Amino acid sequence: MSDPARAEAQPIAFDIQRIMEMIPHRQPFLMIDQVVDAVADERATGIKNVTINEHYFQGHFPSRPVMPGVLIIEAMAQTAAVLVVHTLGALAEGKLVYFMSVDNARFRRPVFPGDRLFVHVAKQRRHGNVWRFKGQARVEANLMAEAVFAAMILDD
Repeated sequence: MSDPARAEAQPIAFDIQRIMEMIPHRQPFLMIDQVVDAVADERATGIKNVTINEHYFQGHFPSRPVMPGVLIIEAMAQTAAVLVVHTLGALAEGKLVYFMSVDNARFRRPVFPGDRLFVHVAKQRRHGNVWRFKGQARVEANLMAEAVFAAMILDD
């Protein structure tokens, strides 16, 4: 006989279409292409395929394009927002999730066009509509950035 609690903890994935149903972000500010390994109320991994066509590379920097660190943090936040909606269910779809704080942000290595950025977020705690996460962004085994951040989901 299968354990229902264990069945709920099975990781699932979301494609770009599902992500856009879950969170209100759109191009050019949608910073994740898919979410994999999502376990409600625990963790998720977002994937960003960084291409030279990203709008920010026109000015950051034309001679040596580098993904802005704040957008890596935004990718963490969007991955966390998908996890929040996955945890709360359909009633939370499309709601706004606002940053409240970013702590201990560290940028270890630059992210370049052609990189596949894996954005790992893990829930640290939740108090009402305020959530706290630890995030890491990696390219292959290399740690590119990390941060602890808090966000609040609005009930309109």
